[in-house]
Amino acid sequence: MSLDQYHVIRLLQQQSESLKDAVALEGFEMAAPWYQVSWQAFDQISSKIAQVLIELGVQVQDRCVILAQNCPQWTCADVGTLKTRAVVVPIYPTSTVEQASFIVNDATAKVIFVDDAKQYAMACELQALCPSLEHVIVFDASVTLAADKANQHWHLDTLLAGDTQLNIEQEAELNQRLQAANLDDLLTLIYTSGTTGDPKGVMLDYRNMASTIRQHDQKLAFHSGDVSLAFLPLSHVFERSWSFYVLCRGGHNVYLQNTQRVKEAISAVRPHTLCVVPRFLEKVYSAVQDKVAKSADGRKKLFAWAMRVGQRQFEVGQGRAKGGLWLSLQWRLAHKLVYSKLQAVLGGRLKFMPCGGAALDVNVGSFFHAINIPVLCGYGMTETNATVTCNTLGNRVPGSNGQPLLETEIKLGKDDEILVRGATVMRGYYNRPEDTAAAFEDGWLKTGDAGRFDANGNLFITDRIKELMKTSNGKYIAPQRVEGAVGCCPFIEQVAIIADARNYVTALIVPAFESLEAWAKDKGLKYESPLELLRHSHVVEHFEQRLKQLQHELAGFEQIKKFTLLPEAFSMEAGLITPTLKLRRKMIYHKYAHEINAMYNN
Repeated sequence: MSLDQYHVIRLLQQQSESLKDAVALEGFEMAAPWYQVSWQAFDQISSKIAQVLIELGVQVQDRCVILAQNCPQWTCADVGTLKTRAVVVPIYPTSTVEQASFIVNDATAKVIFVDDAKQYAMACELQALCPSLEHVIVFDASVTLAADKANQHWHLDTLLAGDTQLNIEQEAELNQRLQAANLDDLLTLIYTSGTTGDPKGVMLDYRNMASTIRQHDQKLAFHSGDVSLAFLPLSHVFERSWSFYVLCRGGHNVYLQNTQRVKEAISAVRPHTLCVVPRFLEKVYSAVQDKVAKSADGRKKLFAWAMRVGQRQFEVGQGRAKGGLWLSLQWRLAHKLVYSKLQAVLGGRLKFMPCGGAALDVNVGSFFHAINIPVLCGYGMTETNATVTCNTLGNRVPGSNGQPLLETEIKLGKDDEILVRGATVMRGYYNRPEDTAAAFEDGWLKTGDAGRFDANGNLFITDRIKELMKTSNGKYIAPQRVEGAVGCCPFIEQVAIIADARNYVTALIVPAFESLEAWAKDKGLKYESPLELLRHSHVVEHFEQRLKQLQHELAGFEQIKKFTLLPEAFSMEAGLITPTLKLRRKMIYHKYAHEINAMYNN
């Protein structure tokens, strides 16, 4: 098939014609009519949204913003906008007014879709700050709209309930735009959240998305009717690109608005797949390890035996070891007694979980492989429409990010920097010709990440070049390696290390308070406040012991020598982490400068 046949709107229309009454979109714990949306309704709703946008004056390649939590309306607005050949600009619902206004103004967006009352209030502020912003469309029908904006502010449900018949002019215009759609149209502007500086609008076109879909077909065993739980933000390239792939292949997306309900959602939805980040897997892993640590000796031994059997069977399945009848019998028993129960916690139907965003600790990855829940670690960026490399069911190498997609080229440049070339690579940064030029070297995208390949072409990320720290003793430290080693501890929620231009490594640690308070209760510790608990000598000693155990595989110069326990988490609201949970190190170091200096002055 030519790449033209992978145009995302054409693929979605084909699925709508084929699947009709089957469920395409589902809102977890949402009321009708958005609880379940059939393929036929999805096509009709998105076409109606396209009609409305045309009526509101949206022209080909105009920009429309979506600022909302994950929900079926998000995707309907996305696809409806794309049907008009306009460009979708997603914004994280956790963004500040300042962050959002920068993006709206930079993109000169005409329309903004929002969900709830809080987001509507922000949209009203944005309209005052952004001259280009003409219309606000609200998903939540219970939100009270400004009385003086009757011709500019709308409820989506009201617009959809209007005249269902397209007038001849609008119908002709929509059909004309659909027929004229091509791979060179800009599909989306995704502004990189970035850990420093103003965000840059990454220009991704339909060719990027078409190539992504075709190359995923070559790597993944995803089937029509498979259910994917979308709980990572659709505003991020990873979940959005994956959600498009799911739908283009006739899958069923379930949207989770409240990420605090992910455990309940997984249990109820029983997904076949879901995109995850390492932190999610680390939390599952640490919860299991914590439960095992508290169990009787017999259960501990059973778990340890099952893990050994599972790891041996995994190596056999990957063709790296030889099996036998005895191992097979052991595996069946271990599955009955251990694996099946752990799988049930994650719904019991998982075929695989794409994982990206950061390095996954080898021990965490090995645990999931041992219990027969395939984690497919990949590597990519917003600038490559997510995936560049990925593990597959038949090729899972611990610690690696897998082999390149079949139509994507990778090579290593200066300082082992990963360079990428191919049809998934962005057109450039919107209105940033200098930044675009700086991002490329002889047609190759410079990723800023360093890596190496093994003999089989599997990519291993060694460090982030820009984040590489150099101690005053001249030793280089990759912070993700150290933070990954200690981050899987059930008592540690977040960690940020400090090492640059220092003579030893220190860390700011946010404890997992639920686990810590349970431990303190068990030990009979008395305290009046969370801060008093963190200062307790037994707690400090406990963390010292934990760090000693967790860091045994790290070189001496990499190990955390001193630490400070923090009473509050690094949050997006405080500007300390990005929406994809990456640390904004400069902001963290600035806020906790006093605590950091104290660790080096004592």
